[in-house]
Amino acid sequence: MEKEKPIGVFDSGVGGLTVVKRLISALPNESIVYFGDTARVPYGSKSNDTVIEYSIQNTKFLLQKNVKTVVVACNTASSIAIDVLKKQFDIPIIGMIEPGSISAISNTRNKKIGVIGTRATINNHAYRNQLHKIDESLIVFEKACPLFVPLAEEGWVDHKATYEIADEYLKELKQSDIDTLILGCTHYPILSKVIQEVIGKNVKLIDSGVASSEIVRTEIERIGLATNSSARGNISLYVSDISTNFKSIAELFLGQSVSEIIKVDIENF
Repeated sequence: MEKEKPIGVFDSGVGGLTVVKRLISALPNESIVYFGDTARVPYGSKSNDTVIEYSIQNTKFLLQKNVKTVVVACNTASSIAIDVLKKQFDIPIIGMIEPGSISAISNTRNKKIGVIGTRATINNHAYRNQLHKIDESLIVFEKACPLFVPLAEEGWVDHKATYEIADEYLKELKQSDIDTLILGCTHYPILSKVIQEVIGKNVKLIDSGVASSEIVRTEIERIGLATNSSARGNISLYVSDISTNFKSIAELFLGQSVSEIIKVDIENF
């Protein structure tokens, strides 16, 4: 029974569904319970104490759904709350920052790594600190790209305006001789085609969702919790508020149709 428990995933909103998409690809037989805190998004403008409080509530909700591990598919929550969650809850807790950093280090050749993310993630220097924790000799360039989030949610994946904004955001990084670029926000993989074209084909893009999915697979296999099922896993979607366009955005980010979205009162947890 333990093996057939689902994997829990939470995010401040819809962006974490790009991580769910990667989990489905890496672990197609695992069931997933996703919670998006859409009523309280964004986390980036909240205090650290508030982000920790919300992250604890989100984790408690997922535990009510009997999950066997929790993926913090939010870079802000990963950078602020991950250590608190690991101390408070006795299940594997996996964030975005460490897996993305490890992946970047394994891919860089010249030790010059770029990081793009929301203002909160960049201002916290979450990736830079983690990268330097592993290898102090790395040269890290950071850039906040806040407009990428609404562009992704609009589905403007091949729009002239998106290219123009990407050109403006990435021009400094293009001059820095980076060979690896971390997509430090779960929305950004939606715009990876534009980002790749603008930054150049010789720069390796690191999707933290891909990296974290591999860590999840390794961890549940290590502790003997990988499912024995050969059937495709189920996906359950919960949110704290359902916006008028949530379903269409969710389907864009997931890359598949969505049948049911359930609203919950997260503050009860």
